[in-house]
Amino acid sequence: MPHVEVDDRGTQIFYKDWGGGRPVVLSHGWPLNSDSWEAQQLFLASNGYRVIAHDRRGHGRSTQTWDGNDMDTYAADLAALIEALDLRDVTLVGFSTGGGEVTRYIGRHGTGRVAQLVLVSAVPPLMVRREDNPDGVPVEVFDGIRAGSLADRSQTYRDLADGPFFGHERPGAAVSAGVREAFWLQGLQSGHRNALECIAAFSETDFRGDLARVDVPTLVIHGDDDQVVPFAVGGRASAALVDGARLLVYPGAPHGITDTHKEQLSHDLLEFLKTF
Repeated sequence: MPHVEVDDRGTQIFYKDWGGGRPVVLSHGWPLNSDSWEAQQLFLASNGYRVIAHDRRGHGRSTQTWDGNDMDTYAADLAALIEALDLRDVTLVGFSTGGGEVTRYIGRHGTGRVAQLVLVSAVPPLMVRREDNPDGVPVEVFDGIRAGSLADRSQTYRDLADGPFFGHERPGAAVSAGVREAFWLQGLQSGHRNALECIAAFSETDFRGDLARVDVPTLVIHGDDDQVVPFAVGGRASAALVDGARLLVYPGAPHGITDTHKEQLSHDLLEFLKTF
């Protein structure tokens, strides 16, 4: 399996490299791995793009490090991957936590190799409620996820998949058992400490300064019934902070639109890629 070694302690980042053409890099959500992007990766690679999806450290087939479960390190790992593959004119696409990863990458490493940015159901600008972020999500929500992870990680992932992640509890929702079980399986492939510490990374990292450094064409896609990263906290707020960003709202859509709206999302990504 292809890996990139990213630091002197031998940490290895697994990646899948499909297709050929201008590169697209996909960053996944918590507690998942690159398999969560398979619909979009197959579609875009079949339409003339080189599409790379990696497993964040501590997730999937990458090294389960004890330390480094923070956005600065995730961004450094992404930079190492991009540089090792010598990718240029990249479109960075981040879903949920992955949206934080690609945003922090731009904040710390710039846009010298980046042509476009896409944020999908993404955690920026800042999820948790604070004095300077009064509309954020109460920290008690994230404390509850941490407590559930410590008490029964497997059931916590099952409950997220059967409920708010895909909006499966909404009237009329029809999310297959297979999709929900794939979430559960990918979650359990993550390291326990890695996934636990990532909760703070995605909920408490302030990306407002990173968004201010974005100077490439940007597309923000978000469902307006997202129960995990509320639309007002995530997509709407991020689009307002990036000059010229285009905001695309999926009416009634939940958080996990990479699955629930996979055809619509794939086509919207392709249309944006064609604008470069």
